[in-house]
Amino acid sequence: MTLPRLAWLIGPALVAGVAYLDPGNVASNMTAGARYGYLLVWVVVLGNVMAWLIQYLSAKLGIVTGRSLPETLGRRIRNPWARRAYWLQAELVAMATDIAEVIGGAVALNLLFGIPLVWGGAITGAVSITLLLVHSRRGPRPFEFVVIGLLVIIAIGFSFGVFVAPPDPAGVVGGLVPRFEGTDSVLLAASILGATIMPHAIYAHSALARDRFAPTAVTAPAPSVSERDAPDPTLAELRGIPTRRLLRATKWDVTIAMLIAGTVNLCILLLAAANLSGVPGTDSLEGAYAALSAGLGPLVATMFAVGLLASGLASTSVGAYAGAEIMHGLLHVRVPLLARRLVTLIPALIILAIGFDPTVALVLSQVVLSFGIPFALVPLVALTANRDVLGGFRNHAWTTIAGIAASVFLIALNGVLLYLVLTGA
Repeated sequence: MTLPRLAWLIGPALVAGVAYLDPGNVASNMTAGARYGYLLVWVVVLGNVMAWLIQYLSAKLGIVTGRSLPETLGRRIRNPWARRAYWLQAELVAMATDIAEVIGGAVALNLLFGIPLVWGGAITGAVSITLLLVHSRRGPRPFEFVVIGLLVIIAIGFSFGVFVAPPDPAGVVGGLVPRFEGTDSVLLAASILGATIMPHAIYAHSALARDRFAPTAVTAPAPSVSERDAPDPTLAELRGIPTRRLLRATKWDVTIAMLIAGTVNLCILLLAAANLSGVPGTDSLEGAYAALSAGLGPLVATMFAVGLLASGLASTSVGAYAGAEIMHGLLHVRVPLLARRLVTLIPALIILAIGFDPTVALVLSQVVLSFGIPFALVPLVALTANRDVLGGFRNHAWTTIAGIAASVFLIALNGVLLYLVLTGA
């Protein structure tokens, strides 16, 4: 495959990758670096490695079957009450995501322009509607260009400070050794993983890949009921691109996206660890902004705030896209875009209006996401290992083993976290 042809196939993972750079990630990583220095570097690295595998499996499901993960589950969960229960937890996860993204955008507008938080949240929601309208009216490619442009701003904004004030190499290496220091560090680790391996990104990526590589030719006849879960052999013919070629391009797509996301997330934690560790009040976004301005200059602080704003604007549109796909795939219901956006915007605006600490809300929202991971990850690994679903494109044995290991690790971490919280340890 030539380089120009390969480049044209890249895009869905970069859009899904924005979810890995949302304000929840920023709050979790900044808080971890400010409180514990380099202690949780290993969590960021491990989370990104697992994210590569998970996002590739999600995209593979969408490409091979022509259906998103919610659509596939909506077909296979025959009991309507079980399907509604699954939708409810997925919807709550999507709403937690939205809270983090809207609050992050609101905080950034407040830091940059002094806009009240409630109005900043409303503006962030309005911009997300505009970006979604670009997708619905212009198609996936223009939407990708806009989101990737915001991704570039995010990467520059959050990485700039690391070059101005580099971290301690020995501290970074020491942070690669897995360990915790008390309950709060476990809470932050779960928060980082919830922000890194986001359930809604798993749902969204399969849909983004489906939309991006949707056949442009005349649609083939619908498969029979007995075949409806099997991959459609006519998809490759209708696309005009062999499925294996798409999967090879997707590996590059996911690799580039996860390298960007992982590097930027690491930069956020290292910036805080090197410059904010032990400084009072820097475990909040507002405090971190003030400390960066005082210690490294207003340019670094402004770049950080600009990155936070781009993060909120881009990620909230991807989150809303995922929420709409979850509802459509599981309940077979399409809600008008404006109505859905308003419903999911209300909880975030309420939190901002009552004066709840935005950074605490962001970190707790990521913990909620962490508990939602198994409900997306376990079915994804099971479906992509199933010959009846992916046929000859099903996972290799080692891929399935790696997926199971990631699932067990994440579920175990959440179990420990729940135990520590309930027992007050």
